[in-house]
Amino acid sequence: MMAAALRLVVPTLAKAVACLAVVLLLPTSATANSTLLRVKEAGKVRVCIWPGYYGISYRHPASGQLQGIDIDLSAAFAHDLGVSIAYVDSSFATLIPDVEQGRCDVAMFAVGILPQRMERLRFTRPYLSSDIYAVTTRSHRSVRTWGDIDQPGVAVGVAAGTFMEPVMAKALRHATLVSVRAPATREEELEAGRIDVFMTDFPYSRRLLDQAAWAKRLAPPSPFHRLPYGYAVKPGDDEWWRAVDAFVGRIKADGRLAAAAERHGLTAIVEP
Repeated sequence: MMAAALRLVVPTLAKAVACLAVVLLLPTSATANSTLLRVKEAGKVRVCIWPGYYGISYRHPASGQLQGIDIDLSAAFAHDLGVSIAYVDSSFATLIPDVEQGRCDVAMFAVGILPQRMERLRFTRPYLSSDIYAVTTRSHRSVRTWGDIDQPGVAVGVAAGTFMEPVMAKALRHATLVSVRAPATREEELEAGRIDVFMTDFPYSRRLLDQAAWAKRLAPPSPFHRLPYGYAVKPGDDEWWRAVDAFVGRIKADGRLAAAAERHGLTAIVEP
């Protein structure tokens, strides 16, 4: 009788062990659905950039070539992962839906870490930070210093969809805020006289100083609204976020961030 019982138990145990082995071999749902696994399997990481961001992720209008700190660093990220890279054109106005809807795996174009963005995106630790600067013309008659900006009759331009828009809307008491929407640019509006000054960050202001002899940058006399920048991913995938955040930690520690910042004239805004 005991032998008969054993004959029944042994196959049952064998089946249980076999089933357990299959379960252990299967990836967990988190791993199976992870962006990191998909990127590795595809051999390609999709990176959102704003190709109009000088010094960060800028597409040269003549050559079509991409250049900037985040072009260098995204290439380094892809190299660390052992995959190729595909750039996806984005902007600050379309950033959130582009990431949420999976048009790219990560946004790498000095994305300001703002509360409203943090509600829908997950950010890495900061790698750059910049205050707000003003750009006007060298020959402007009324806007010569930072104190001349918030005055009656002054038109202050900001790029629509950037963090400067709500910041300046709150800060200005006398001047008129003008949101400049693509395909128009702030510098075109300034040259045409439709605005008197525009607000931007340190990287973008360098474009005008490098390329336009008429441009003049005005720095705030004291910290005005310094903002940290990071890389952004879709929430809910801890493994992928850790991979991107760990990359930021590595480039800070091994000197790649400092070297890329120096190449593009951004050493002053590297986040320690």
